[in-house]
Amino acid sequence: MRGEIGIEQWWQRWFDGRDPVARDRLIVHYSPLVKFVAGRVGAGLPSSVDPGDLVSAGVFGLIDAVERFDPERGVKFETFAVPRIRGAVFDGLRSLDWVPRSVRSRAREVENAFQELEGRLGRSPNDDELARQLKISNGEFQKWLAAIASTTVGPLDRALTAGIEPRGLGGDVPDSPSMVVEESEVRRLVRGELKRLPEREKLVLSLYYDEGLTLAEIGSILGVTESRVSQIHTKAVLHLRARLSAAGIA
Repeated sequence: MRGEIGIEQWWQRWFDGRDPVARDRLIVHYSPLVKFVAGRVGAGLPSSVDPGDLVSAGVFGLIDAVERFDPERGVKFETFAVPRIRGAVFDGLRSLDWVPRSVRSRAREVENAFQELEGRLGRSPNDDELARQLKISNGEFQKWLAAIASTTVGPLDRALTAGIEPRGLGGDVPDSPSMVVEESEVRRLVRGELKRLPEREKLVLSLYYDEGLTLAEIGSILGVTESRVSQIHTKAVLHLRARLSAAGIA
């Protein structure tokens, strides 16, 4: 339409005079980013979590990104905004306290069992050993994994933090060299610990996160049920969290 202001012009009006109308136009224009990020974070969450709550929380991250964006850094706005939106969605998710306290407690118990057994055995423990350490039957251990699964299926960054007590994770783009170095080191350690996981756990994480397969599709490849794949995924995430915790990260 002739005379319609383009997005670049709205940006210029915002940079020139902090025009609130320009800011609102930018927020509306980039709002699909919020829906995309909230959808990714919310994948696999129980139906009790309202997707609208996650989108509402993500909008605060988008507003923060618009207000703090500096094109002189040479980074696209979308690249700058997504981590801030994701951090705001995480904050909103934690404020909902959607993970039952009992599930949180069991997740921590499994992580502690992983740490203690790996330290004692010098290798990854199997399900029977974990169950004995937890003083429950193997069948009960599988039920624990099934209950914890709803807090871990989804993007790995959410899976690694789901069920943990609030820790003030903001998800911001690092602004200082020291923060960049710290984030880079964390990513390096995560990649290293992923490689050390047992082959089946590593394979499930790779097929789910790298190849984008569903749990059902992974089950067909491995010749097991979808629920069993969910349990393996959950065990892998708890295993990884235990190792990161032992390394002083989580």
